[in-house]
Amino acid sequence: MQTPIWFNPAIRTDDLAILMPNTLGEHLGMAFEAIGPNFLTISMPVDHRTHQPFGLLHGGASVALAETVGSVAAQLTVDSNERMCVGLDINANHVRGVREGKVFGTARPLHLGSTTQVWEIRVTHQSVDGPLVCVSRLTMSVLQRKGKLKASV
Repeated sequence: MQTPIWFNPAIRTDDLAILMPNTLGEHLGMAFEAIGPNFLTISMPVDHRTHQPFGLLHGGASVALAETVGSVAAQLTVDSNERMCVGLDINANHVRGVREGKVFGTARPLHLGSTTQVWEIRVTHQSVDGPLVCVSRLTMSVLQRKGKLKASV
């Protein structure tokens, strides 16, 4: 079994629910689905909240999903009392249109450094093993914390 990358290796998806209230993720219907030793997965419905004007999943909604799951995953790898992770750059390639159902964003680290992290997020349709909808790369900066975080797990 792989050694967990999380600061708290006992963290579970139920513990993460406190992070969603009053956020874009809550507004878009995102929910924590799974956490493994080196990945975090969040789901999001494809509906009126996430459609673009032509009835397809909005690319910005896919990016919001990617940034949410990648940012939370990054923060889970550090001591939240000492460090905070903030986004530096995100890019996305949209490879398949989706009109309905649910998409899943799964974040896995490509690089976990002391000052930067790079995450790959794969957005898939209907399941984590479903057809690829979007692939994104998120670069995070790891900073010394100066103030209190909104929520900590």
